[in-house]
Parts: sequence; structure tokens; C-alpha cells
Amino acid sequence: MTAAVPTSTRGGARPEAARREAVRARVRAAGLDGLLVTDLVNVRYLTGFTGSNGALLLAATDDAGSRFGTDGRYTTRAAAEVPDLPAVVERATALALASRASALGIRRLGFESDAVTVDAHAALAGAAEGATLERAPGLVAQLRVVKDDTEIEALRRACTLADTALTDLLDAGGVRAGRTEREIALDLEFRMRALGADGPSFDSIVAAGPNSAIPHHAPTDAALRPGDLLKLDFGALVDGYHSDMTRTVVLGRAADWQRELYALVQGAQAAGCAALGAGVPAAKVDAASREPITAAGRGAEFLHGLGHGVGLQIHEAPALSASSKDVLEAGMVVTVEPGVYLAGRGGVRIEDALVVPGSGPAEGLTGFTKDLVEVG
Repeated sequence: MTAAVPTSTRGGARPEAARREAVRARVRAAGLDGLLVTDLVNVRYLTGFTGSNGALLLAATDDAGSRFGTDGRYTTRAAAEVPDLPAVVERATALALASRASALGIRRLGFESDAVTVDAHAALAGAAEGATLERAPGLVAQLRVVKDDTEIEALRRACTLADTALTDLLDAGGVRAGRTEREIALDLEFRMRALGADGPSFDSIVAAGPNSAIPHHAPTDAALRPGDLLKLDFGALVDGYHSDMTRTVVLGRAADWQRELYALVQGAQAAGCAALGAGVPAAKVDAASREPITAAGRGAEFLHGLGHGVGLQIHEAPALSASSKDVLEAGMVVTVEPGVYLAGRGGVRIEDALVVPGSGPAEGLTGFTKDLVEVG
């Protein structure tokens, strides 16, 4: 089980400080004196730094024995974003920190072997004179799967912003026959930025008509036509955190087969959401959502896993799939996104982001209606 990071700190302390303390406990448990963090996502998680060159030498003792490193391009940003750690400013940041490990009393230095190349490891070993490099994969990533209050609030804002952008797009008549998939994708992304997003979470999927049967279709110049299913899979980036939602609408009045397909996916999505809970195997959640689709004879047309974790990356642990070995914990944030795809005709996917509960129902962070929307 993952040890949860404290969700609040005293005296207005930065959440990153609590996260570093949680990692320290893991560093000590691994018999290490320190950890060299070079994965930029993990660096941001532990320091708040948003630049493109940064590393953290985390001492197993305290922040006084730790060092944050970046280069001269980011001295102003680092002072604002990482005010609570001693800084080292050198271009070869990771090497500079490794070379200081021994002087700081770090003899057994863990490194992120899952994020370091063979050549980079050789360079680090040469720089870390007086210290021994030891593989320590996953020490930070294992903590990131359970979100603290600050992270959940960022994800909540990102989801709300995406909801609003889609509502505004539809209210403004932005989804209509004659517009292209590419135009709608650009319009949606512009609206998210105008509302305050740092950008889209990922390349938006806008898929009309037969293209909606392609799970990860890239928008093209294909024009929307009356009667089309339109699948929109997109998200907003807020403070580094990614939202992820999918809605499928119909241009005009839905045909009977579209209504039946939509109802099937809607029911499967509700079953998956209801199955979320602490201690529940992720594969069991996938099965709960997949069962009604299989029972309807559409199992072969549900072409992907049920969902995934979201956070500082758009795809994080845990994986919600039939083959997943993950077990859910309270505070994880996951997507539930079943889909059925009829080749050459169209497909339906419905996706929400939800917080895994300790008890009771999951909190849905995505608020846009899941009822079938007929546009125009």
C-alpha cells in the first residue's frame, strides 16, 4: 500500500515540503543516504520547479542537506518557485549535484534508474566521487499515485475549465454541419486557453461520423454532416495537472442505433464509476464496466482498457484494464472511459475523471452532462 502524503501542512508550509518528507521515509527504508531526482515530472512534484533543466539532491536527513539544481536561465524562476531549498546553478545540473553528494554526507546515493540512460549513468558515476550510485526506481512515482489536497484541487479546476469550454463551444454554435474536425479542435483549445488553461492536456481528439469509430483519431479537414456522431476527447492543463474527458454528441436527431449504442456505453460507464473504491482491484473495475458491453454482444468492439490515472502526466498509474495488477487506493484520480466502436459507422465513448473514495461514491471531477446531446 502507498503511504499517503499529508494533505495539509502547518503554518502555510508548501505541499512540496511534505512530499519530500514522505520520499525521505522511503529513501531511508531503502538503506540510502540520499536520492538524485532527475525526472522533471518528479522534480516538479517535489520542488514546484517548472523549468526544462532541474534536478534535486534529496538528503535522507532534511532539507538543509539537500540541494536543488538548475542553470543560469532559470535563476529568477527558481528563486520564486523553489524558495525553500539551497540552490546550485550549473548547466550540467545533475552532474553538479552528484559531485556534491559525498561532501553532504551522502555515501549511498540512489538514482532514478527508470529515467536515466546508460550513458547518463556512466557520467553520474564518474561525477559522484566518494559516493556509490544505487538503483532506486519508482520511489517518487509510487507516492504520486495518491493525490494530496493541492493536487486534487488543481485537477478539479482543470476539469471544470474543460467542462466550461465545451459548454461555451456548444452554446456558441461551434459544433455544426460544415465545420471541420480540425476547426472544432482549434476552437475548443482556444476556449480553454481563454478561460485560463496553460494549454491543452494533450492533442485533442475530434472525430466525426465514421471517424468516431477510431479510438484515437487525429482531427482532419473532414467536415461534419447532419446525423454524425461527434466524439470529443480533450482536456485542460492547469498548474501542471491534466484533465481528461470525452463526450459524444449527435448532429441533429439521433437515429435509433445511435441511441441504443449511447445507452449501452452510458450504462457501462456508470457501472465502472460505481465500482471504484479503496482496496478494489483495478481489473475488477474494468470488468464491471466491460460486462454489460460483452453481454450485449459488443465486447469485441470495446477496443481498449477502461481508464488510467491522471495528474502531472496525462497517463499515470494506476491502469484500469483487464490485465492490471494495480489495487485502488483512496485519493487516486482515475478516468473511466468505456467505448464501443462500429467500424465504418461510428463510435461512442464517455469519459470522466474521478477521485477514488475511501468509502461511499467516487467524486466525479467532470461535470458536463452524460445524457445524449443532440446538437441543432
